[in-house]
Amino acid sequence: MFVFSRWTTTDRTRHNRMMFGALALLLTLFGPANALAGTIGAIQMGERSVTIRFDDVVGGATTRLLAGPDRITIDIDGAQTGAAVPGAAFVRAVRQGQQGPGQARVVLDLDQPAIITGGTFGPDGKSLTLAWRAASADEFAAAARAGRITIAPSAQFRAKPPQTRYSVSVPIGKARPAAPLPQIEGPNDPRLPLVVLDAGHGGHDPGAISPHNGKREKDVTLAIARAIRDELLATGRVRVALTRADDRYLVLEERYGLARRLKADLFMSIHADAAPNHDAHGASVYTLSEVASDREAARLAARENKANVINGVDLGEHNNDVSSILIDLTQRETMNLAADFARLLQREASKTIKFRSHAHRFASFVVLKSPDTPSILFETGFISNEKDSEFLASADGQRRIARGVRDAVQAHFARQIAAR
Repeated sequence: MFVFSRWTTTDRTRHNRMMFGALALLLTLFGPANALAGTIGAIQMGERSVTIRFDDVVGGATTRLLAGPDRITIDIDGAQTGAAVPGAAFVRAVRQGQQGPGQARVVLDLDQPAIITGGTFGPDGKSLTLAWRAASADEFAAAARAGRITIAPSAQFRAKPPQTRYSVSVPIGKARPAAPLPQIEGPNDPRLPLVVLDAGHGGHDPGAISPHNGKREKDVTLAIARAIRDELLATGRVRVALTRADDRYLVLEERYGLARRLKADLFMSIHADAAPNHDAHGASVYTLSEVASDREAARLAARENKANVINGVDLGEHNNDVSSILIDLTQRETMNLAADFARLLQREASKTIKFRSHAHRFASFVVLKSPDTPSILFETGFISNEKDSEFLASADGQRRIARGVRDAVQAHFARQIAAR
């Protein structure tokens, strides 16, 4: 059974006092605790320094000079005010106050101008010593304008910033299976030389796109590769394989890797160049060199090598095995054979297509880094040039390119046979 009675003023006053007392107790017990809480125990002032001692470790401090009246303020992190301290030296009076739950302020009221020249914490983190000296009124005014001086605690007592560690999980799918070997076309005679033709780009990598007719490099190079294949097969003297016979994407290592796995005698990567200058025109032939023959060759190699980054993962770095082979005699002989064929191609194909003035160039193309297969990159023309683009996309232009390559290939292997 509950009995309701009316409160008197005395009852309400008594109740409020009890509630405030309980609230104060709760705040004391459960309020935010300071990581550092050293109470000021003593303040010692001399002619050259003032030292503040604490009963526990405190944080950093800042000091500042204020005029009207002249005084020095010292704000100490992680400190609590202590007992009253009398003035001494340059100080008329000492005042203390709590700026907040985690900072105490000491104010030194000066009876003559004095400035702080430095400050340090003791090695145990429980004392702060400020160097000071008497000063003129002008010196005091200048120091007051300079603003605060910050004194950091000893390194072992500094609060360490929170160390946030992150972990990133990247799902990695199954290892990509090796590209299937392409079909070898031509006479079923392994004694005949094998030429592997690589139509540049493909799939989601269109290569360069003509600003004049919208033709895509990947389509043009595939058509040219097929035309070259047909011309070579018609001779009956070589076998031919295409790295891609349709619109598919291959990373650069897969391209020359197929030629190596097939034990090809010659590897040709077919491309169409592009440049900001739409007047640039003509074909060129590139062979491998770690040092580019000119700035344009370096630019082109960088552009073509980026084909491996299309999928978001750069697979263009060659492995240590290939890096070591690059300086092997086998690699040097391979590069020499490639350079010989490049000169032959320029000589023979000049009868049917136009080349640039300096057609044979050198650059570090990833696709040319087969250590044991002579390899060239054939830039058949500039898809960015209106006339070249129409020529490369036409059946007649593709046949003329193919005939030039056919003649160069026949001359190349005739030399090989004669040299045996």
